[in-house]
Amino acid sequence: AFCTRYGHYEFLVMPFVLTNPPAMFTDLMNRIFHEYLDKFVIVFIDDILVYSKSEEEYEQHLWIVLEILRQKKLYAKISKYEFWLQQVAFLGHIVSADGITMDP
Repeated sequence: AFCTRYGHYEFLVMPFVLTNPPAMFTDLMNRIFHEYLDKFVIVFIDDILVYSKSEEEYEQHLWIVLEILRQKKLYAKISKYEFWLQQVAFLGHIVSADGITMDP
């Protein structure tokens, strides 16, 4: 099996027990956010990065993402959320308005 940010590809037949929950969750996240991937959402397993050019756009994008999660009955701990950041460490990189750099 292999993963890309656009989907998870694996054998058509699964054993009797659930064997790869992280990959299945990644596939679910990619399917529910497919329309918004690389527009204002990046998903990596259970991390969701919402990015925007302005605070107004960010509020709209965040509302869309949270509404999708609510509709799909997916929940997260509010203590793990971080909102309205000027820069964020994500997958070994620092993402900010200045661009993307390696996380030292």
